[in-house]
Amino acid sequence: MSVSSSSKGPSVDFETTKAQRAAASTKIVIAGGFGVGKSTLVGAVSEIDPLRTEALVTNESEGVDDLAAVPTKATTTVAMDFGRLTLAEDLVLYLFGTPGQRRFWFMWDDLCRGAIGAIVLVDVARLDESFSPLDYFESKGIPFIVAVNEFDGVPRYPAEEIAAALALPADVPIISLDARDREQAKGALVKITEYSLMRLRESLTVNAN
Repeated sequence: MSVSSSSKGPSVDFETTKAQRAAASTKIVIAGGFGVGKSTLVGAVSEIDPLRTEALVTNESEGVDDLAAVPTKATTTVAMDFGRLTLAEDLVLYLFGTPGQRRFWFMWDDLCRGAIGAIVLVDVARLDESFSPLDYFESKGIPFIVAVNEFDGVPRYPAEEIAAALALPADVPIISLDARDREQAKGALVKITEYSLMRLRESLTVNAN
């Protein structure tokens, strides 16, 4: 909205105001195992300074999370990461990154409520940590895509092999990205938005019949 002064008082650009009101907002969840790059992705793509709720990694994680796989990680998300991305003039995405450590997973229901879709970040060196997030979204009926975060020095595998290893449904998209790269992170958000809308249309068609 723009306001300008004149002899008749301030004037308002109602067309701009109308456009702002017409913009839709939606919620996307960024999930995955401990240290897989969720906070990195939200930080890379958010147009605002992301809200982070981090704490130092402590010995309470031992025996629950595989700390040996990420020895340099000193902090962990304990509630959520929050960011925002204007994907188009009429679409704003609100991004919620889940806590990765299992002892904080009780928060997932609240974080995922109202989300249209989720990106499950995976590390091919620790695929076993991906099953719980995948099972969660399947059980909740929340559309999701799998995004392989290509860490430096980690082998690359074809999407077909990853899908087989994770026992994914045939229609679940798999992409590869560097979570530090803004454009690649944005591409993942475009993908989950498109996929979620496709799933919604399919659901409406089935219900209509």
